[in-house]
Amino acid sequence: MSTLAKRLTVLIVGAGGREHALAAGIADSPSCARLIVAPGNAGTPGERWPIAVTEVAAVRARCRAEGVDLVVIGPEAALAAGLTDALLADGVAVFGPTAQLARLETSKSHARAVAAELGIPGPRWASFTPAQAGPAREWLMAHAGPVVVKQSGLAGGKGVVLPDGQAAALSAVTDALAVGEVVLEERLTGPECSLIAVCDGRTSVSLPIAADHKRLGEGDSGPNTGGMGAYAPVDLIAELGLQPADLHAQFIEPVVTHLAHSGRGYVGALYAGLILTPEGPRLLEFNCRLGDPEAQVLLPLLDADLLTLLHSCAVGRLNPASVRFRPGYACGVVLAAPGYPTAGHPGLRLALPDPLPTATLIRHSGTECIDGEIVGLGGRMLTCVGLGSTLAAARAAAYEAVDRCAPPAAEVRRDIGWRAAARAVRSYAAAGVDIAEGDRAVSLIAEHLAQRSGTGVLRGIGAFGGAVDVAFLQRFDHPVLVASTDGVGSKVELAAAAGRLDGIGADLVHHCVNDVLAQGARPLFFLDYLAADRIVADQVAAVVAGIAVACAAVGCALIGGETAEMPGVYAPGRLDVAGTIVGVVERSALLPRADIAAGDVLLGLAANGAHTNGYTYLRRLFDWLPLTAAPPPLDGPLIDALLLPHRCYLPVLEPALQTGCVKALVHVTGGGLPGNLPRVLPPGLGARVDLGSWPLPPLFTLVHEVTALDPVELHRTLNMGIGMVAIVGPDDLPAVTAAIDEPSYLIGEVTAGAGVVLA
Repeated sequence: MSTLAKRLTVLIVGAGGREHALAAGIADSPSCARLIVAPGNAGTPGERWPIAVTEVAAVRARCRAEGVDLVVIGPEAALAAGLTDALLADGVAVFGPTAQLARLETSKSHARAVAAELGIPGPRWASFTPAQAGPAREWLMAHAGPVVVKQSGLAGGKGVVLPDGQAAALSAVTDALAVGEVVLEERLTGPECSLIAVCDGRTSVSLPIAADHKRLGEGDSGPNTGGMGAYAPVDLIAELGLQPADLHAQFIEPVVTHLAHSGRGYVGALYAGLILTPEGPRLLEFNCRLGDPEAQVLLPLLDADLLTLLHSCAVGRLNPASVRFRPGYACGVVLAAPGYPTAGHPGLRLALPDPLPTATLIRHSGTECIDGEIVGLGGRMLTCVGLGSTLAAARAAAYEAVDRCAPPAAEVRRDIGWRAAARAVRSYAAAGVDIAEGDRAVSLIAEHLAQRSGTGVLRGIGAFGGAVDVAFLQRFDHPVLVASTDGVGSKVELAAAAGRLDGIGADLVHHCVNDVLAQGARPLFFLDYLAADRIVADQVAAVVAGIAVACAAVGCALIGGETAEMPGVYAPGRLDVAGTIVGVVERSALLPRADIAAGDVLLGLAANGAHTNGYTYLRRLFDWLPLTAAPPPLDGPLIDALLLPHRCYLPVLEPALQTGCVKALVHVTGGGLPGNLPRVLPPGLGARVDLGSWPLPPLFTLVHEVTALDPVELHRTLNMGIGMVAIVGPDDLPAVTAAIDEPSYLIGEVTAGAGVVLA
């Protein structure tokens, strides 16, 4: 983009991080003769005018007196106050829409009406004035699902409430109606992103798609804020098969074309907040400005003269072909004052690194220079921006800057970009575990053992445990010993890092009990094994105590174990645990039975969490999310959900086994439902699993929301809420469900033909 023929005097209106980003870009332009920011902050370059953004007459008079050529309006309050209209009347070029056109942001009900008129897809919605409290409550009562409650007018990015339950929704509506008009919407689910375009009244061009983090707390929890961080570009768009140009054509161009008939047309930044639902992208809101903190990460990616770009929009001569962007990523992390957003405490002193870490920028928001020191004014104070060839590199640079300048009391999210990191794990193999290779190894071992096994081995490798015919147990008509050896996997590393090994013993015992239970056996005795680079007595005691309690609960004798210290074999600080269990069952009751047939039903029992499988994936999935975060729908810290002990199914299934109607049990371990159901099915039979036929626990609801795995691999990686499956003849289903003293779920059926189909 070429420079302008005349060097300009430019005024930027605003005081936030967006305005600092604009000022920094314009200051670098050779076309800028003089830069003014009103009122600006401690970081903005150029001159500062101490004029509030809504003091229209004062700004207008000063622009006349100082010969301002171009005004770039940052905040929505100035647009709503009619600053653009006043300046245009004086012949000043303005980047920012008129007050009438800015109603796309200042009135959410108006924006929804425009979107509906233009056929732009969005949620079901309705708007109500304060005099319509009754109809608003009726709309809520008639709406079956979760809702979003929005103040229709400006609220600084904080007028949105996502209530949990109808009572909370009614309360939120009452509060919102006390302020003014309210918009109620169905709550959509999916990743959110920001599509921002610059417009000259008839032509528009989009910036790279960004994602911001509105919630205060890590894991996207807590109250809405003006924004706690952002990154760009968003790779998810391409991963979902969407093109930025298509989103621009669907959500931006219809609005610009429609408003072109208004006279001047829409000039400025048009921001479409989108949510990428399973049914396709949907509009959440329109804003009439560059976002904050989106501007802080988008403008550094611009490979064109910013002043020339904004001026071309203001005078109606935007050339989309001249707008280019640098390769790479930008990630911004916001530092806010303690108590933000409800009652931020001003006066926090900020010490900025000099020089800045490599590939970083710092953009000021609510700061002022007092007695030679930079002081926060009580809201968002700084945005630390990192740049890099990958999002991970940009994020690392941003957090390096955060660590250098964040006061201990500042509000900072440590998980910016965490959903992008989760989606980057495209397969379980990418997380470090190759299920297919593991299955191949089991198959090869089974081939070798088949050549050496005696007639007493009834169940070997590939089943849920070994089974040996030992007829000398005289109290049985024909006793069969069933054995299982297993470990806890990488869950133990997560537990050790969190200092919470007490549940690992229960994990180990319950996993092994469930494995022998899957063959109809009750446990007799258990042996444990713990190895580490260095034995720590407290760690051993915590694990063994958990083992002892779990064994006692199921009537299983703990008869011994082994502890091994192996420096050089295990990395420093690493440990592993394993166990062996032996159980017994009458041969006539050994599972699976031979009469499994097509048409038998799959009865699922709930898992309470991930049990002991898939933790290599889960740790990668939440790699950028602090374990103390509580992202919705979790009702507590993520670490609590991840470390729930593996459930034991013996107490709940014992009465069902006594009915004699259970044909098989499937313990859902590594490989999930697709990998474990075939282990009990006779040749020529498969299964159909009906996805959605059981409720997802909160952890798996979160996983389902952020994962990039396709449904088959996701259900091979994790149990997804079903930890044990009973195969039952359809006529016996009532007797079995009656014997199970908890909810069970009809999740599918046995089918003719091999393989498991997820429907």
